[in-house]
Amino acid sequence: MTVELNHTIVHARDNRESAQFFADLLGLEITAEWGPFIAVGLSNGVTLDFATIPADHIAMQHYAFLVSEEEFDAAYVRISERGIEHYADPHRQQPGAINHNDGGRGVYFMDPAGHAMELITVPYGGWTS
Repeated sequence: MTVELNHTIVHARDNRESAQFFADLLGLEITAEWGPFIAVGLSNGVTLDFATIPADHIAMQHYAFLVSEEEFDAAYVRISERGIEHYADPHRQQPGAINHNDGGRGVYFMDPAGHAMELITVPYGGWTS
């Protein structure tokens, strides 16, 4: 039997704002809306289902996305053009920079609900053969 992640629910102050922020930044699309959820589909079939909940019930989560070099470049242009604070490290000690770990690049930033987002072009530990 294979086990695959199908979807995860992302808490947001405003599900549409957070879903659109994420979709626009990564060049993705909102793929479905039902009940309290607005879904953004990823290339591997997983969806991020954004749900509006009271702000005081949102616990910060970390979401890391493996992207191609071209997708990283496009997203980084959008991050820069929109003035989104970003960092080379998860502790936000290196503002306005990206990192070069494991032969790739990475960047950290916050989404509208306060979740820590990360884009990387190479998995941690590097590519394995």
